[in-house]
Amino acid sequence: MFFLMRCLHHKGRDAARDTHRPSHGAWVQSGGEGLAVVLIGSALIDEAGSPLGNFGILEAATREKAQAFAEGDPFNRAGIVSAIELTQLPDTFQAARISDPMTPRKND
Repeated sequence: MFFLMRCLHHKGRDAARDTHRPSHGAWVQSGGEGLAVVLIGSALIDEAGSPLGNFGILEAATREKAQAFAEGDPFNRAGIVSAIELTQLPDTFQAARISDPMTPRKND
């Protein structure tokens, strides 16, 4: 199953985000220790260019595993995330068009 994940951040948490960015990157790279595969992701910014949060396209066996991935992220555990939104993508989502996933697949 594929999900669009949006994690919105509390304003004014730039220093905390910078502190936890390496562990966030490791979490993404590991797929939350196997909970999900992160196909693509990036920071979100507002109209003024200020950090707003982050998003990702996840592949997970269940919604619960996708949620556990989002909740286990060091940004969330550090209190940076104000809201997590998960939207299941349709079966027609063309994941194969993303050529370089952020989380290596087990057979890669």
